Parts: sequence; C-alpha cells; structure tokens
Amino acid sequence: MPKIIVSVTNDLATDNRVDKVCRFLVNQGFDVILVGRKLKNSLTLSDRPYQTKRMRLMFTKGALFYAEFNLRLFFYLLFKGATHQLSNDLDTLLANYLAAKIRGRKLIYDTHELYTEVPELMSRPRVKRIWERIEGWIFPKLNKVYTVNDSIADFYSKKYMKNVRVVRNVSPMWQQTAIPSKKELGIPEDKMLLIVQGAGINIDRGIEELVEAMPMVIDSCALLIVGSGDVLEILKAKVKKLGLEKRVLFFGKRPYAEMIAFTHHSDWGISIDKDTNMNYRFSLPNKIFDYIHASTPIICSDLTEIRKVVAAHKLGVFIPSHEPKILAQFINDLLSKPEQHATFVANCKKAAPKLCWENEEQVLHEIYNLND
Repeated sequence: MPKIIVSVTNDLATDNRVDKVCRFLVNQGFDVILVGRKLKNSLTLSDRPYQTKRMRLMFTKGALFYAEFNLRLFFYLLFKGATHQLSNDLDTLLANYLAAKIRGRKLIYDTHELYTEVPELMSRPRVKRIWERIEGWIFPKLNKVYTVNDSIADFYSKKYMKNVRVVRNVSPMWQQTAIPSKKELGIPEDKMLLIVQGAGINIDRGIEELVEAMPMVIDSCALLIVGSGDVLEILKAKVKKLGLEKRVLFFGKRPYAEMIAFTHHSDWGISIDKDTNMNYRFSLPNKIFDYIHASTPIICSDLTEIRKVVAAHKLGVFIPSHEPKILAQFINDLLSKPEQHATFVANCKKAAPKLCWENEEQVLHEIYNLND
C-alpha cells in the first residue's frame, strides 16, 4: 500500500480542503498521515478515515514558529516511512523538499494561494524576500503542482515555466440532514442574517468596514461572524465601541457541519476582500462554494475569480464600495428585494451540483496516478 504524509501548518480542525484531499487519497488506496500543529484552543478532531498527528510547539507565530515547525516536520518526515509527501503551501515546502530529496520520495505541492503576495508580508519586505527565495529555489524543481484557480495557476506557470494544475476548493455536495435550528445555534430567529465564515477573517477582508456599516443597516438585520482570523479581536473591540453586541455576533471556530448550518440559516453570505494585493485579487475563497451549497446568496467583491463563478451562475451581487455608508445603503436596498433574493437562492441550488468537490476530484485522479 502506498503511504503518503500530508503536512500543513494549521491545527487541522477546520482545514476542509486538506481533509477532502486526504479522504480522496484514502479512497485511492493510500495510507494517509496528516500532520499539523496543536494549539491551546484547538478543537477536538472528529473521527477521520486517516491518521493525524498534531505537534505541540514552543512558538505559535512569527519567524521562530516557522523555523521550529519546519525543523520538527523535517525530522518527522525523515524518519517516518512513506512513499509520497504532500506539502500544503509554502510554509511547509522547505522541510518537505529536503526530506523527499534525501529519502527519494515523490513530492506533490498544493499551493492554496500566492503566499508571497499575502498582505501580512507587504509591510515586511525582508521576510517577504526570504519566502521568495525559498519558493524560487524549490518551485522549479517540483514535478507535480496544483493550486486553487486559473489565475494563480497562470501566474506560477509563467513565472516558473511549470505545468500547474487546478483543483478548485469547492464544497462537496451537502446532505441537508439533522440541521440544528436557529434556536439551537443561538442565532436570532426574528432577523435577516448576514454571515462571514471561515478561517480567513484577516486584514483587508473588508469586515472592519462591514461592522462600521452595521449601525446604518436596518435594525431587523444582524451579522454573524463564524470562524477565526487575525482581526477578530479588533472586530470585537469595534463592536463593543459601537454598541453592536446584539447585532454583530461572534461564534468562533466551528466544525464544518456546524459552520454550514449557520450558513444555511443566513440570508446573505459575505466575501468582500479588498483588491490591495495580488493574492486577494486572484483569490477564490472556499466560503463562496459553502454559500452556494447552503443556498445562501452572495454579497462579494468584484474580483477576477469570484466574478467567474458568481456572475456566470447569477448567485449574488457585487458591492460598489467598501466605504461603510455606501455599503450600508447597498445592503439595505438588497434586504428590501425578497423576489431578487429568492431568484439567487434558486440559482444556488442549480449551481451546487455543477460546482462540487466530486467533479474536482477528476483532476486529483490524474495527479495521484500511481503509474506516473
């Protein structure tokens, strides 16, 4: 039986893309071990059809974290038996490349974003250069690479003259069984609901402006924030300052089955990243597909890859501005048009069978061909 070690720097609990790939690999006959890290607030992992290992580290962020993680990962990979390795994103690639080269293993690289173009690195040129050098050294030597959308694939293909495949981070077909009620989830039963979900509630995602817009949005509307990210504490402080505790509700990280229930009960799903960097410009957040599968119409930024999906299937609307007053007026207008909302709901239901993980798996079959 082929054995593959899959690695990622997060705590595994809410990384649905990696979980979907691991489940696919199990179905293809691989013995799978997924390696990540353990945090003080990490959720308990649900039962999975593959092994997991979460490392407890001394450092949780910054240069020391990445150094410690890659060192620990390198020695784990070096001494653990395997035939294949799957590196997820640039922050796991160095350890994977070195261990695979020493052990003579096949290395596959899944790059989820333009890592060197994330906003967190824009103001840190020295750190950015370090990651660019690691990528520039290793990427041209890789044989199997795939990413999340056409724009990122084109960028890497032109930069490194490599064939980069695309496996979009779409949701599996959602089985709507035993959905908790609004009351059970602790969300308002008498309000129209906006939702921001996922693990990327970070800088330049437009959520600060959305919170600032909420005092100007009609009182019968509430905002749910379900997930984690770098700006959560800033958002909570802003909500308290504006006296919005009853209209902007935080629910933290949730297992996928719970998170999608929040989304299902919401009227509009929010994805309003700003076009401040190349990574966001070319992004196609997985929450877009979660919204589609939960039949939740989308309010989004007019970004390249998002437009391809939302406009093509008529799944929602594009915001005209991130300015809070304009954003509030735009949302109020949307909430006054139930017929338009119903049309978008119907379109989401039609699009879900086309935009599902089961279709994306066809590309994975080619990438993980054991005879290749």
